[in-house]
Amino acid sequence: MGSMPSSSAVSDASAAPAADARRVHGDRGAYVGGDWVELEDCAELFNIKNGSESRCGGDCRACPRSRSRHTSAKPDGTYDVVIIGAGCIGSAIARELSRTTASVLLLEAADDVTQGATKGNSGIIHAGFDDKPGSVRAKYCWPGNQMFPQLDRELHFGFQRNGSLVVAKSGADVAVLKELLDRGGKNGVRNLRIVEQAELRRMEPAIDPAAIAALFSPDAGTITPYEYTIALAENAVDNGVELRTRRKVVAIRVEEAGGFTIIAKHWEPKAVAARLGGRSVAPSLLGAGAAVGAAALLAQAAGEGKDSDMSGWAAAAAALLFAVALFAWRLGASRFSGWLSYSPSPGTQMGGMVESEQIRARFVVNAAGTSSDAVAAMVGDHSFRIKPRMGEYILLHKDEGPKARHVLFPAPHPYFGKGCLVQSTLWGNLILGPTARDTVKLQPDGSLAADEAVLAEPSDNILGWILSKSRGLVPTFDAGAVIHTFAGARAKNTTGDWVIGPVAGAPGFVNAASIDSPGIAASPAIAVDVVRMLREAGAPVAQPDPLFNPNRAPLITPKDGFKNLKMSKTEPWKVKDPAQNVVCKCERVTEAEVVAACRRSLPIDSTQAIRKRTRAGMGHCQGDPDNYGCEARVAAIIARETGCPQAEVGRRPFPASSLMRQRIFDERDRERLRTLSDPNREFVLHGAAA
Repeated sequence: MGSMPSSSAVSDASAAPAADARRVHGDRGAYVGGDWVELEDCAELFNIKNGSESRCGGDCRACPRSRSRHTSAKPDGTYDVVIIGAGCIGSAIARELSRTTASVLLLEAADDVTQGATKGNSGIIHAGFDDKPGSVRAKYCWPGNQMFPQLDRELHFGFQRNGSLVVAKSGADVAVLKELLDRGGKNGVRNLRIVEQAELRRMEPAIDPAAIAALFSPDAGTITPYEYTIALAENAVDNGVELRTRRKVVAIRVEEAGGFTIIAKHWEPKAVAARLGGRSVAPSLLGAGAAVGAAALLAQAAGEGKDSDMSGWAAAAAALLFAVALFAWRLGASRFSGWLSYSPSPGTQMGGMVESEQIRARFVVNAAGTSSDAVAAMVGDHSFRIKPRMGEYILLHKDEGPKARHVLFPAPHPYFGKGCLVQSTLWGNLILGPTARDTVKLQPDGSLAADEAVLAEPSDNILGWILSKSRGLVPTFDAGAVIHTFAGARAKNTTGDWVIGPVAGAPGFVNAASIDSPGIAASPAIAVDVVRMLREAGAPVAQPDPLFNPNRAPLITPKDGFKNLKMSKTEPWKVKDPAQNVVCKCERVTEAEVVAACRRSLPIDSTQAIRKRTRAGMGHCQGDPDNYGCEARVAAIIARETGCPQAEVGRRPFPASSLMRQRIFDERDRERLRTLSDPNREFVLHGAAA
C-alpha cells in the first residue's frame, strides 16, 4: 500500500543548483525522479523493460471502443469501488486502489482520460508554502510534492525538480516573501530560503532587472499534467482497474440494502453509434426468428385454403409474429438514441448518440472536477457548489524556453492567488499565464449564474493581460513566438477549500471533489488518504494484490537530434522501420511510438489522444498540413491499429487555440501579439480574481 511521507522523510534540496536551460526532456536524455539522465543511461533508467504494460503477454492489441480490454466486475456484475472522473485525482486514486484485490471501475465522461482541468494547467508540482495553514490544501500539498520523485521513477512520465522563485521588486514584496516563508514553515515545507539580488541574477539571467529578491523553493518541479495522468491511468488499468470513457454519470441511487446504482449515459459520435449500435444481438435474433415463423405460417395458411379454420388461425398467428418481429427490430435498432452534449474544458464540445448503462457498486468516489457538485448532489450532498474559474495560458516556441530556468511567480496578492507566472516546460517551451477569471456570479436569490461579460471577454484583452504581466518577470521574450494558447476551468467552490471525505447520509460515498491548484501536486497524497477512508468505511481494500507492478515504461524514446531517423514528406511508406519513420517532424515522433500508444491499455480513437501521449502535433508548426501533415499520418496509423474507419478517427478541431483566430499564426498575428505585450499597457479583465 502507498503511504504519505512523514514530515521527516523529505528531500534536502536547499542547495540545489540552478536548472540547466539546455536540458530538454527527450532531447539527448530525460528527467527521471526529478534529475537528469543522460542518453546513454536512458535504456536502463528511463526506457525500462517489464513494466506493467507487458502484462498483456507481449501480444497487445488496441482496446475496444471507449473501454479497456478487460472487465473488473465481480461474478454478479457489481464492483467494489467506482471512481467518477479520470483526471489526475481520479486516476491517482485508481492507481492506488490497483495495489489491492478490490474490483474497481473508473468512469470518465469525456473521450479520453485527462480531458478536463488536468490538461489545462501549467503542470507545476508546488511545494505548498502559500496555502493557508490548517486548510485541506495545506494538509496534502507538501506530502504529495515529496512523493513525485519515486512516482516518476516508477511511471516515467517526466518530472523535473527545477525549483520555483517568487520574485520581489519592492520592500512591500519582500515583506510578502517573509510571510510566505513563515507560512511554509507552518505547513511543514522544508528547504525554503530567500535569495538576494546577486544570487537571483545568477540563477535567472533573464529576470527583470528590477527584481531585488526571491523566495526559493528547490522542491518545486515541473511535469506535463496529461502525461502524468495517462501514466497513472495506464498503470492502474494494467493492474486490473477497468476503464470506461464516454460515460457521463446522470444519476446515482442510494440502495436501502447498501451500495449504489449508478446511471451513466454512454455516448458515441453519430457515425460510430450507427456502426456499433445498429442492432443489439438478442433482439435481432428474436426478430429474425419471429419473421421466419410468420412466413412459415403464412405459407401454411395459403396451403390450407381460404375456407379452412386452420388457415384463419395461421394467418392470425402470422400477424402476431410479424408484430413481434417489428418490435424486436425496433428494439435492436435503438441501442443508441437521443443526444448528449458535453464540454470537458473551455472551447471543447463533445457529444453524440447515447445509451444508458446501470452500474452497481458498494463504494463510490466522486472525483468529477467541475461536475463534482452535481455528482455529490445525486446522493443528497448539497454542501458546496462549483464556481468555475477560467485560466488561460500562452505557449511560446522552444527558442524562448531558456529564458526561465525555474518556475517564476510574482510576489502574490495576499488573497487572490499566485499571479501570472513564467516557466519553461518539461519539453522546453516557455509558458505564460494563467488568468483567473470567475465565470459565474452570485445572484440575489443565492443562485449562481454565468457572467456573460466574462464569457464575452475579447481575446486581445486576455492575450494582452498575460503578455504584459509576464514582461514584469522576463522582459525579453518574443511575444511573436507564440505557437499555441489553451485554457482550463478550475473547480473553485463556495466553501473556499477542497472537499475531501465521506458524505453523511450516503455510507460508502467519498468526495475527492472541487480540487483546484495545487491539486496535481497533492494528488498522490490525496489518493493514499482516500483509500484509507474507503478502508475505514469497510471497503475491501486492505488485501494487497501480489501481482501489482508499480512500474511503467514511457511511450517516448529520447532522441539524439535526428540521428537514425528518416523522413519523407511525400513517400513515408518507403521507410520500413517504424522506429526510424518520423511521423511528426517538429517533435521527432516516430511511427513506433504512435503504434505503442495505440497498443497500451487505454482506448485511443483520436489524434488528440496520440498528441497527449507522444507529442505528435505539439511542435511549433502545430500539425500544419502544408509542413509535414503529421495529423493525417497519425490518423492513418490509428485506423490501421484499431480497425476503425479513418473517417471516424477524431481530429483536432480548428482553430484548436483558445485565443487565436487560426491554428497557424502569420506575421500579422505575430506583430499584433508583440504590440499587446507592451508592459506599459493596462488590461482589465471582467471577473478577474486579481
